[in-house]
Amino acid sequence: MSALRIIPLGGLGEVGKNMTVFEYGDERIVVDAGLAFPRDEHFGVDLVLPDFSYLLGKPLRAIVLTHAHEDHVGALPYVLREVEVDQVLGTRLTLGLVKSKLDEHKLGSATELTEVGPGGGSMQVGPYGLEFVRMAHSIPDAMALVVETPAGRVLHTGDWKLDHTPVDGLKTDVGALAALGNRGVGLLLGDSTNAERPGMTGSERLVGEAFRQLIPLRTGRIVVASFASNIHRVQQAAEVAIANGRKVAVVGRSMRKNMNIARSLGYVDLPDDAIVSPKEAMDLPRDEVLILCTGSQGEPMSALTRIAYGDHQNIEVERGDTVIISAKPVPGNELRVHDSINRLARLGAEVLHQEIAPVHVSGHACSEELRTLLSLVRPKAVMPIHGEYRMLAAHARLASEAGVRDEDILLGENGSVVELTPDGARIVDRIDAGVTFVDGLGVGDVEDVALRDRRRLSEDGVLIIVTTVALTDGGGGEIAPSELIARGVGEDEELIGDLRDEADRIVRDLAGNGVTEIKLLQEHIHDGIGQVVYERTRRRPMILPVVIEV
Repeated sequence: MSALRIIPLGGLGEVGKNMTVFEYGDERIVVDAGLAFPRDEHFGVDLVLPDFSYLLGKPLRAIVLTHAHEDHVGALPYVLREVEVDQVLGTRLTLGLVKSKLDEHKLGSATELTEVGPGGGSMQVGPYGLEFVRMAHSIPDAMALVVETPAGRVLHTGDWKLDHTPVDGLKTDVGALAALGNRGVGLLLGDSTNAERPGMTGSERLVGEAFRQLIPLRTGRIVVASFASNIHRVQQAAEVAIANGRKVAVVGRSMRKNMNIARSLGYVDLPDDAIVSPKEAMDLPRDEVLILCTGSQGEPMSALTRIAYGDHQNIEVERGDTVIISAKPVPGNELRVHDSINRLARLGAEVLHQEIAPVHVSGHACSEELRTLLSLVRPKAVMPIHGEYRMLAAHARLASEAGVRDEDILLGENGSVVELTPDGARIVDRIDAGVTFVDGLGVGDVEDVALRDRRRLSEDGVLIIVTTVALTDGGGGEIAPSELIARGVGEDEELIGDLRDEADRIVRDLAGNGVTEIKLLQEHIHDGIGQVVYERTRRRPMILPVVIEV
């Protein structure tokens, strides 16, 4: 009898790009295919994917998606391009959101999507018996996965929390987990994101209650920023607003797309006459509109950041308006979020966030919920997944306190090879499991960001545009004429002069609109100059906008 091999390719020692391979003999399935977003040191990189080179040339029976968050499904189109996959399994909403993503990559018609029910359904895929257990999370239709093979039974929790009062009434299926524990679980792969946090995670309904307390008291426009995938969060905000005589405008591409899909599938029920366009919203009295938007993480080109810096084509925030940031900053995004809050406050808006109002709850189980799961399932072995190493270590301590032997607690990392047999689970090997960068249209062709920079410098040169901004107390500013330094772009003085004029035009237009935020200035200068250079030379030099505040 073969051992069941479990190989995490992402999600261990980090938050994001979750992906785990199950291998029994020559038959393989994969659970989740997520991405991560680049950090500041990833210059020029758009997305970070797991390194799935281990799967190349090895057909997959299925990819099972536990839920539709980007850190669990974002890499799917890139995997499907490179790896032969029989089918993709997921719940109704998960597949609805994934289908839209695959259509954008022109993979929709070529991919077999198989809907599974999170409420106790099961199916056989090759040698794998798969069962699906409903779990509450911050997106509807999340599920845990039970994988049954002759070598043993594995429970992969996906992302989850208990939430005894979820918005849709669909609770984590504690009965199914207890029954599973009675049958015996050889290995638990458990979400560790909140393992360090004591107590229980609050119910999503707590945020709805906060909206019911806050929204009726406001007399100006209300802007609610949230993750686009947090469908119950935006639904609760919209319902409270409508009940208080407000119309709802949805701003941000991902927010509009997700809301349209959720409404068409019946996960969100809002009257059509309560939804208005962003332009229509600005024509309504300020106390009759609520705006749902993206940008809760301070992303430079997101809707909320553009609104905060006066750069949005439709939406403006004025004194007396209220902005609710209904999300927690992802580690590394705190400064961006604070910059947006400061700018919104400068405009006169009241900004409510999780530090001062109960406008956010996590979607992940805290330590008491993890203890509850461990007592229900009573696994022989535990492998903490989904979290930075400190989170995995905290989960390991909880497992030890629950009576799991230390030798049966597996603290692994991406690429660890775990073998499960009837005798137990052990880490027996390691494979290479790094990262794959997505850079524009290129996937995986950038082994190191420095190599990409050197290649572009050697082929197309570099343009440095230096702009000096003199800020005033009122938040506006004067912008000095731009200086342009070119290396390796050619000796065309006319082109250099035209680029300098174009840079001056861009920054003058932005200054005229009161836009002096450094990242927005850099984005506009980069895009505008890049377009002119490509139209004139068909080359793409490295463009480095430098904005100096004085």
